[in-house]
Amino acid sequence: MSNNGFPPMVIMGVSGSGKSTVGALLGSRLGVRFIDGDDLHPAANKEKMGAGIPLDDHDRRPWLQEIGRTLAAYQEEEGGVIVACSALKRRYRDLLREHAPDVVFLHLQGSADTLAARMAARSHEFMPPTLLASQLEALEPLGTDERHVLLDVRQSPSELADKASAALEARTTPAGK
Repeated sequence: MSNNGFPPMVIMGVSGSGKSTVGALLGSRLGVRFIDGDDLHPAANKEKMGAGIPLDDHDRRPWLQEIGRTLAAYQEEEGGVIVACSALKRRYRDLLREHAPDVVFLHLQGSADTLAARMAARSHEFMPPTLLASQLEALEPLGTDERHVLLDVRQSPSELADKASAALEARTTPAGK
C-alpha cells in the first residue's frame, strides 16, 4: 500500500477502451502519477505493431517486466502510480504481480462493436484497428483471486474515473471509518 493509501494500479483493457484517458483522469483525482504503458514499449514492439503485426509473448515479456519494475519503483518512491497496460492474459498479470504483489487491475471492458467504433474514431501511433480482433481473442477474464474493478466503457471517461475512485477508496478505507 502506498503513502496515500492506494495500491499500485494497472488500468487495463484492449486498445480503444480508454486506458490513457481514464488513467490520466483517475491519476489526477487520486493524486498519483499516471504512466502510459505504451511509452514503455521497446522501439521494436512499436515498429511491429505499427506494421499491423500482433505482438507475441516473447515481444511482450521485456515490456511487462518494465511495467512491473515501474509499478514497484513508483509505489516505493512516490507513494502510488497508475500504469495503462492491456494486461490481456493471466500470465501477464501474474508477471506484473511478481513486481507489485498488491496491484489492482482496473479493467475497462466493452463489446467488440463499441470498441471498434471507438478505435475508428481515433488515430493511434502504432495500434491500428485491425489488431482489435487479436486483442479480444487474447483477453482472459480476471480471476476471482485477482484484485480488480470492472468498468463499462459505455460510460464517459469522467464517470469511469468516478466509479474507479469510489471503488478504490472503498478498498482502502479502514472498517468503521
